[in-house]
Amino acid sequence: MPEVPAADIVALLAERGLTIATGESLTAGLVASTLADVPGCSAVLRGGVVAYQPDIKAALLGVASITLEQGVVSRAVAVAMAQGAARALAADIGIGTTGVAGPEPHDGEPVGSVWIAVAGAGGVRSAHLSLTGDRAQIRCQTVAACWGLVRDLLTG
Repeated sequence: MPEVPAADIVALLAERGLTIATGESLTAGLVASTLADVPGCSAVLRGGVVAYQPDIKAALLGVASITLEQGVVSRAVAVAMAQGAARALAADIGIGTTGVAGPEPHDGEPVGSVWIAVAGAGGVRSAHLSLTGDRAQIRCQTVAACWGLVRDLLTG
């Protein structure tokens, strides 16, 4: 999948009059921060929630405890975080990120195992990523993959 710059996502959202919000775990605000680096982002970026711990995922993003029981690194959690971010921040589109950036595996999931999801009126898109590199590289690769999902949802 060709890389999509954050600026292209901001332009596409603005052109369509849509807003976006993030619910982030392993990226810890990097998705929202990358959008905020783009001039004009205030027309589309509603905000973001960094929900690193399961209780925060539940309390702020509405991730159900039954969903969390499937493991925090799962499609179900990424989707619930995306939907919860859109709902909590009154955005048209939500992005959810969860995974293991390392240096150690977590809950049986290897370093580099990442789930991302995008949710909006056009449905839900999700992807499981098996990434390599150090923490910073895994987090940056995750952000880049989010833009591809957003584009797919908007143009799908």
